[in-house]
Amino acid sequence: MTCITRRIFLSGTAATLACPAVVTAQPVSNIDVAVIGAGAAGIAAARRLAAGGLKVAVLEAADHIGGRCVTDTRTFGVPYDRGAHWIHMPDSNPVAKLAASAGLDVAPAPPGQRLRIGRRNARESEVEDFLSNLVRANRAIIDAGRSGKADVACMQALPKELADWRPTISFALGPYASARDLADLSAQDFARYGDRNENAFCRQGYGALVAALGRAVPVQLSTPVSRIIWDGRAGIEIVTGKGVLRARAAIITISTGVLGSDAIRFAPELPKRLIDAVARLKPGSFDHIALELPGNPLGLQRDDLVFEKSGDEKTAAMLANVSGTDLCMIDVGGSFGAGLAGQGEAAMIAFASDWLASLFGADVKKAIQRSHATRWNDDPLIRGAWSSAAPGGQPSRRILMEPLRDRLWFAGEAAHETAWGTVGGAWESGDRAAGEVLARLRPMRNTAPAPAKKTPQRRPQSIMRPETRRAR
Repeated sequence: MTCITRRIFLSGTAATLACPAVVTAQPVSNIDVAVIGAGAAGIAAARRLAAGGLKVAVLEAADHIGGRCVTDTRTFGVPYDRGAHWIHMPDSNPVAKLAASAGLDVAPAPPGQRLRIGRRNARESEVEDFLSNLVRANRAIIDAGRSGKADVACMQALPKELADWRPTISFALGPYASARDLADLSAQDFARYGDRNENAFCRQGYGALVAALGRAVPVQLSTPVSRIIWDGRAGIEIVTGKGVLRARAAIITISTGVLGSDAIRFAPELPKRLIDAVARLKPGSFDHIALELPGNPLGLQRDDLVFEKSGDEKTAAMLANVSGTDLCMIDVGGSFGAGLAGQGEAAMIAFASDWLASLFGADVKKAIQRSHATRWNDDPLIRGAWSSAAPGGQPSRRILMEPLRDRLWFAGEAAHETAWGTVGGAWESGDRAAGEVLARLRPMRNTAPAPAKKTPQRRPQSIMRPETRRAR
């Protein structure tokens, strides 16, 4: 059969957790910067702030580091990335560059990809036909997004003559690559989608890598923030269930789904311009349905990526034999994936089993042992997959990157114009925000008058003080 190279295809598409360790650094009562969220953006921001000499505390609502980039090692006994798994552009990816220093292994993703048509592999001529139509569709959307005209949905830009490849192409460019249907995705945002042709995997898990990089950061786990008061003369007050933390500035790295849900109340309220931007950058839907298939009954290679020629939106993609294990991850996304996830884990696993059987025969169902399905839309601390701009919403990413009164900064993959939807993009966004905070706060520290005399050493206190009631 003919294999589709990962380079060609992706150029067309444009828990109990591993390494949950958290540094128990000496807490401080007065800090410079509070970082809300310990995902990739939060970890990157905290690392740079600490390296720049500022006192920083990271507040994380979950009981683990990583956000949606998290590795589970207990469900299947092998590293299982429940969220992000693909390391895009490893040569320039800032997270991948730090893997060696963290003692983890990153290796290029194998080139093999397969296209199934029913229960057989696609013929060479069929693969060529699919790829030529995929390239045409990709170029048409990019041209529409760069035309300088009013933004449109990606679906409106698709060539009319895609024959019977249209559903497959729509899935590959939309739900699979962007976590959103093409009808709901900005062509301008798609056109800015950065180069992601080269890919790699972390043997221990992408989430394990992010967690390892967070070991040097003072993270307070299981500490949800309920309110941020940012109009006080002395700085910011951050209200949590464990008390109130005072800081001079804050970097908010929570997802746009959580930011738009009022899970954290702001006083005063965030500007309408920013609220509208968040609404245009809502997370899409993307989930893994993981199946354990011992003995390789599908006859696939390590990390083979499999697509099907589909007749409608009820389709998926599969990464088989993940890192050489018995684990296969079947991915669903967009509106179909969201609806399926809404029916519950059992329905998701049933779909994956039936989908595999339609491609490899009914006997494959007998080979399935342990299984698991993520449901990120229902996680109150995440509320979806990565951000994707609605038509007309691409400028919202730039709005999200603007600080408020030099006190609040926002970071995360949604606050990146070209690497949105990636862990690397989230990391770069956190690093950028931290750099801006350093430029704002460090001069103030350097010009502060020297103390008249040394003060006695006091035992370190918790970063939290008991909450004080304020009339509002």
